[in-house]
Amino acid sequence: MPVSVAEQPPGADPLRTYCPDLDQWSRSWAYEPRDIPTGLQMVEYFTPFLRDLLTQQLSRTTLRRHRDNVWLLGGEVIRRLQMDSALRRMPIEQIVLGLIEEEGGPLLSHRQSEEEQRSFDATCRRLLRFLTTELRIGGRRGPRRRPQ
Repeated sequence: MPVSVAEQPPGADPLRTYCPDLDQWSRSWAYEPRDIPTGLQMVEYFTPFLRDLLTQQLSRTTLRRHRDNVWLLGGEVIRRLQMDSALRRMPIEQIVLGLIEEEGGPLLSHRQSEEEQRSFDATCRRLLRFLTTELRIGGRRGPRRRPQ
């Protein structure tokens, strides 16, 4: 069972405990080698959100659920790139923000249950709020507009 953020040894990165396989996400999403750089960009894009989740008073179960749903979203992005090569020319931020909305995320492609889809949608809503209202520059927060 993962160690809580409060139980981390000095100098340990809590994100590595929360997402021990984060470095492998880009490869796990890839259909072909050209998907890996996009996957790496997504990991970089999702990391501030994952770190933010760790600062909140969330249960381990909730943290795991959000982590797993972010991983699912990354897989959905790569799947969309496979279906529409024009998306490859777009910035990753624009692709992700084009897939998630106030009601949630895209319909998952692997026939998840309604409960799993609801959980995924909740994570996507939370991610959207984070991405559109949190701008982290030098530790400062401010409003951020959603790209058109």
